[in-house]
Amino acid sequence: MELVTYKIDKEKNEQQVEMKSTDHYLEFAFAFSSGLLTLIAFFLEKISLPYAIAMYLMAFLIGGYIKSKEGLVELWKEREFGVDLLMMIAALGAASIGYWLEGALLIFIFSLSGALETYTMARSERDLSNLLSLQPEVATRLNSDGSESEVPITRLQINDVVVVRPGGRIPVDGLVVEGKSEVDQATITGESTPVAKQQNDQVYAGTMNSTGSLMIKVMVSNENSLFAKIVKMVDQAREEVPTSQIKMERLERTYAKVILLTTVLLLFVPHYIVQWSWSETFYRAMVFLVVASPCALVASIMPAILSAMSNGSRKGILFKNGMQLETLSEIRVVAFDKTGTLTEGKPIVTDIMELADLSEQKLLQAVASIEWLSEHPIAKAIVTDAKNKGIDRSKPEELYAESGYGVKARYQNKTWRIGKPAWFSLSSDVNRKVHDLEEQGKTVVVVEREEEIVGILALRDTIRESAKALIQNLHKMGIHTVMLTGDQKRTAESIADELEIREYYSGLLPQDKVNMVRDLREKHGKIAMVGDGVNDAPALSQASMGIAMGAGGSDIALETADVVLMNDNLSRITTAVRLSKRMKRIVYQNLIFAGSVILLLLLSNFTELINLPLGVVGHEGSTLLVILNGLRLLR
Repeated sequence: MELVTYKIDKEKNEQQVEMKSTDHYLEFAFAFSSGLLTLIAFFLEKISLPYAIAMYLMAFLIGGYIKSKEGLVELWKEREFGVDLLMMIAALGAASIGYWLEGALLIFIFSLSGALETYTMARSERDLSNLLSLQPEVATRLNSDGSESEVPITRLQINDVVVVRPGGRIPVDGLVVEGKSEVDQATITGESTPVAKQQNDQVYAGTMNSTGSLMIKVMVSNENSLFAKIVKMVDQAREEVPTSQIKMERLERTYAKVILLTTVLLLFVPHYIVQWSWSETFYRAMVFLVVASPCALVASIMPAILSAMSNGSRKGILFKNGMQLETLSEIRVVAFDKTGTLTEGKPIVTDIMELADLSEQKLLQAVASIEWLSEHPIAKAIVTDAKNKGIDRSKPEELYAESGYGVKARYQNKTWRIGKPAWFSLSSDVNRKVHDLEEQGKTVVVVEREEEIVGILALRDTIRESAKALIQNLHKMGIHTVMLTGDQKRTAESIADELEIREYYSGLLPQDKVNMVRDLREKHGKIAMVGDGVNDAPALSQASMGIAMGAGGSDIALETADVVLMNDNLSRITTAVRLSKRMKRIVYQNLIFAGSVILLLLLSNFTELINLPLGVVGHEGSTLLVILNGLRLLR
C-alpha cells in the first residue's frame, strides 16, 4: 500500500509542478500579447480611432482574461471580492471615460506582475521538487548466480545488491559493498563537490555516480528512503501557507471591499462638497480606484518567502512550509542534542595505556578479538580501530556478557575481563589515570587479564567539524546556545567547554528534554531545537522550531521537525537563520515601500497633482518592484 501511495504522490507532484510551469509561461504570453496590442493601438490612435479601440479591447480581453477568471471564481465560490476584480473594474472605469491607453497599461502591468508571482511559485516548487525526476524507475540487480537483471525499484528488497556504473544514477539508499567512485550528492545534500565513496560508505537514491562502478546493498525500502521522505515534505511545503500571507489575504479581502465602497462614494460626494464637475469627479474616483488597490501590498510577502524556500532547498535546507522561515528569523535561543548532532555519534579510541608486559598492539589485538562480535558502539569502535591499524584478530574460546558492566572471556587460555572501571578493584595509581581520562569527558574501558589490570582504553565521541564554527556564528548573531544531553555530566561539560556553549544540561531523559525546552522558551522566547534521534522527537515538537539532521536522523525526528538539514551540515543552520532574517528584511522593505507609494498616490490624487497615467505607472510599477525585490532571494 505504501508503494502505491508513494507512486501516486510522485506522479501527482510532477503533474502539479508541470502545470505551474505551464501556467507561468501562459501568463507571460498573455501579458506580453496584451502589451504588444496596447502598443499597436497607441500608434493606430493617430490613424483610425475605431481600429485603435478594437485593439485596446483585444488587449483588455487577452491581458485581463486570467485575472478576471480568478476574480470571478473567487467571487462565485468564496463569496469574496478580491484585488483581481478590483483592478479589472479600475481598467474598465478608465476606458469608460476615454482613457483606453491607461486602462490597457493597467491590465498589461497587472497581468505581468501576476505572471511574475506565478513564476516565483513555479520556480520554488521546481527547486523543491527537482529530485522527483532524478530517481531511476528501474535498477540493475545482481543475482545470486552472478548474473544481472533489470527490475523496477519497487521490487527491490532489503539486502539486495544493485550495480551502478559510471554516469548512472543511484536508485536506492544503501551501503557500498564493492567498488570506489565519486558521487555527486548535490541534489540531496546540497554539497557542491562530489564525495568519494568506497566500501561501507552510505549512498542515497537520486544521486549521480561519476568515475567508477559501485555495488550497493539495499539498506532501506523504497518508501522509507530519504528520497521518499523528501517527496512527502515537498507536498507538505506546497499545501501550507505562511501566517503573514494568511493575514495579508484576509486584509486584502476587507481592503478591497472598503476601496470599492469608497470609490462609489467618491463618484458623487466630491461633486457636491468641493464642487468638482461630474467628469472630474468620475476621473478622480477612477484614479483612486487604481492607486488605492493593494496589489503591491499583497505581492510583498509570498514571492519573497517562496524565493527563500527555493534558495534553501538548493543548499540542502528543506523548510516544510513558509511559516518556519518567519519563525526562524525570530529565534532567540538554539538548543542542541549532543550525540549525533553536535557530535558524530560514533566514538573513537583516543588513548591506549599498557599497564603490564603487553605492547599496545598486543593489548588492542586481545581486546578487539574478544569484542569483535559485539554490537555495542564502544566495542565496535575498538574493533574498527584495530582494523584500521592492520591488527589481526582471532576468536576467544569462551565469552560471557555481564549486563551493565562488560564482558568476560577465555582468550589464549587466559581469563580476561573488559568493561567499566566500577567493575574492578583499582589501585590508587590506576584509579587516578581513570579519573583524569573521565575528567576529559572520555569513556574509559579497563582491561584485566588473570585478575591483573593490564590496560586502559579511552574513547570519545568526535565533535562534528562544523559544530564549533556554528556555535561561534550563532553567538555573533546574538543567539544563545544550550546543549541538552542524556550523557554524564563530565562528558557534557567537556564537550560544552570545547564548543564554548555557555549553558548545558546532562543526564536528561526524553521527557526532561521536553521540560527544558519549555523552560527555555518561557525564559528566552522563541527557541529552536536541533536533534536527530527518536528520543529528540518530543523536544523537537515542543520547540518553536524543530530542526532535524536529514541524512542520519530517525524517521520520527524527520516527521516531527519543521526544517531538515539534508546533508547533516550544521553550518547550514546559520545559513538558514541569515536567509530567514534577509527574507524578513525584504518583506518589511516591500510592505513599507508599497504602503508609502499607495499613501503618496492617494494624497497626490486628492490634491489633483497626479493624473491617471501616472497613477497606473506608480501603482503597478511599485507592484513589479516589490516582486523583483523578493526574487533577489533566489540568488
